[in-house]
Amino acid sequence: MIYHYITGSNWKKAQEDGFYTSPSLFTEGFIHASKKEQLAGVLQRYYINTPDLHVLHIDEQKLTAPLKWELSPSLNELFPHIYGELNLDAVVDIEAIQ
Repeated sequence: MIYHYITGSNWKKAQEDGFYTSPSLFTEGFIHASKKEQLAGVLQRYYINTPDLHVLHIDEQKLTAPLKWELSPSLNELFPHIYGELNLDAVVDIEAIQ
């Protein structure tokens, strides 16, 4: 299982579109994701005051886009990156954070 933070409005748009893309897909070429044990750090670094935040639970076996584990040099940790649109049937749960 991998995880991705998303706002409620972005999740609603994804449901309307039938797939999810993040701004990073267009600027970096992939959608950032995390392992469960990385979620707290990602929340603290990037989303601490983000309203209406949720976390997607993604079954990586159901992804239709390639998944690559890549090193974040600043943290010396491997993070999962989704290289393409996130197909919604790979999302097995969504959890409200704030």
